[in-house]
Parts: sequence; C-alpha cells; structure tokens
Amino acid sequence: MSDRTRYRSTTAALVVIGLELITWLLMALVWWLVLARIDAFRWDRPEMLRYLFIGPVLVLLFLADMAWRNRALRRFADQGTVARMVPGISTTRPVLRFLFIRHAIGLSVIALAAPQFGAHPQEVKSKGIDLVLAVDVSNSMECEDLSPSRMEAARRALEQLIDRMRGDRLGIVVFAGEAFVQLPITADRSAARLFVRTIGTGSVGTQGTAIGSAIDMAARCFDPESAASKSIIVITDGENHEDDAVGAAQRAAEAGIVVHTVGMGTPQGGPLPIRRNGQLQGFRKDQDGATVVSRLDEAMLSRIASAGGGSFVRATNSSTGVQELVDELRKLDQTETGTIRYTAHDDQFQWPLGAALVLLLLYLLLGERRNPQAAWNSLLR
Repeated sequence: MSDRTRYRSTTAALVVIGLELITWLLMALVWWLVLARIDAFRWDRPEMLRYLFIGPVLVLLFLADMAWRNRALRRFADQGTVARMVPGISTTRPVLRFLFIRHAIGLSVIALAAPQFGAHPQEVKSKGIDLVLAVDVSNSMECEDLSPSRMEAARRALEQLIDRMRGDRLGIVVFAGEAFVQLPITADRSAARLFVRTIGTGSVGTQGTAIGSAIDMAARCFDPESAASKSIIVITDGENHEDDAVGAAQRAAEAGIVVHTVGMGTPQGGPLPIRRNGQLQGFRKDQDGATVVSRLDEAMLSRIASAGGGSFVRATNSSTGVQELVDELRKLDQTETGTIRYTAHDDQFQWPLGAALVLLLLYLLLGERRNPQAAWNSLLR
C-alpha cells in the first residue's frame, strides 16, 4: 500500500476483509482448543459475546468511509493538484489504525464476557433471614395492565428477589382460592429458580384470592425454633380477597414475622384475556355478559402491610418494587443460615483486557497523518 493521491480502497478492502475472516477462524480454533484442553472453562457473562458482531459492522463502516474519502478527493481537484496539495496520502496508516481499534474493541468484549477457568471448591458461611414468597396465581393475574401481564411481572419480581437475597433462605407459597406450599424454605437458589418458572395461573385449581390463607400457610413454613429473622412477601393484585387477610397479617406480626405486600396491576385495571395457543380469542365475561375488568386493590394491600408491620410497594412496567423491599429486609437482624459450598472459578479477563489496552495505545500513537517522506519530497521539487 504505497503512497498515492488516492486511498487504495480495493487493496484496503481485500486486506481488512481477509484479516476479518482470519480473525473469526482463529477465534473458532481457539474456542475449540479451550474446550478440548482447558478444564472447567466458562463465561461468567456469556450474553456479552453477542457484541463480537460489532467487528464486521465496523469493517463495513470503515470501507464505506474510505470510499467516501476517495470521492471527496476526486471532487476536490484533479489528480495533479491533489498530488501537490495533499502529497503522500497513506492507505497503510488508516488501515493499521482501524485494525488496532477494531481488535481492541473485540478483545474488550471478550474481557467483558469474563472468561474463567481453574475451578476450586470453596465454602462460605452465609448470613441472612428466612423469607417466604406468597404468589397470587388467580385468573386476575392474567390481566395485561402490566406488560406483558401481571403474572409475568410477578415472575420477574421473584427472579429479582432470588438474585438479590443472597445468603437468605427462601420458600414459595402459591395461592388463589386456596394456598399450597410450592417450595419449602431452602438455601438452594437453583431449586427456587426452577419452581419460579413453573408458576402460572393454572397452578391452583380453585379460583379466588385467599390472601389470608396464603399468609397463614407461609407463616407455618417457618421453623419456630430458628433464631433467624422472618418475613413474608405477598405478591398479588389484592382483588376479590375471600378471607381475613388483615387478621392473618396481624397474627403473623404477633409471631415475629414481618409481612410485606407487592401490588401487581394498576388502579385503572384491564380486561382478562382469553388465549389459545398464544392467540387472543377474546375477554372473560361475567354472568350478565359484561367484560370483567380487574383492578389493583391498593387500599387492601396497604392495610395488610400495615397490620403485618411491613411495607406496601406497587409494581410498574419500569420497576417491580423489589429493590425497595430488599432495602427493608436488609434492616432485619441477620443470623447464620448455614454453609454454602460452591465451585469458584479464577477470573481471566485481565489477559484480553491487557491486549486491548496495548492495541488502543498503538492506535493513539500511530496517528493518521500523511506520509512524512512523501510530503518532504514534494517540497524539494
């Protein structure tokens, strides 16, 4: 790629595209070698790897930019004038600079994906509280006033609680017209996530919203001999309650159990969809043929939380309200809940990150000035 009055875009395209193909082939080869030769290799954040496809996009943008530069030079003046005014246009420099920054970005993505290997067992003593999540699975949770539905929003809240309540023991109770223990109190996060995926509006056959029964059932899940702080989180729209939920919350509070509530839905509410194979068939109707509209009962959920010595939060499309409850739960006294055994992996992100920093430094040092020798020769003519 010698100095000319035009960028050698064809040569640059062949070089850049060829190196891009070689890069992907090398990555595939390295990936195969890693899987075959390195034990216990894993990505801590594998979702970041999808950003590797930024590389081919950058290649297309770079080649389009080089073609645009050549068109701009042709419009600026004829070849002889350009040779005198802008001597020694270098194709090598912009290509090298692009390759440096492109691969710096690629290596940064690999570092963000957090490669790990070198597994070794570890044990840590966990401290936390005992927590039971009581989840409403009545038909009203199919309402879509929260996106995509109240039930999906409730699952999202459960998953966030499981992720954030580390060191705590969790149990799950599902309820509609009746309440059932879905998962006894356990420190097994994997089991909790598995049960969350199975929760739906078909989990309990008897319809209704027996919040009081759910609180009583959740209270019986706790070990009365345990010194751990105890709390219940009721996740429901609060509509059509069929028993004394406030009294149940008061009984739980007298037993030293804090009761929080999470409201799923909006005060305006919405109709209850009927779907078959994912297709909307219509909306539920009452005995008079009118469309059933389900609304969040904020007043009832606030009274339940007040009687249970806890807090009421309302979920929205932008927030499940989980963080506010986690902050409240962290104020409770924490006791040792057991020993967690897990396999730790050594982080190896520093190697691709270091290589990315070196390439970025080369990118900054190289610059994109015209070839100095050619510029000097033009001055001597």
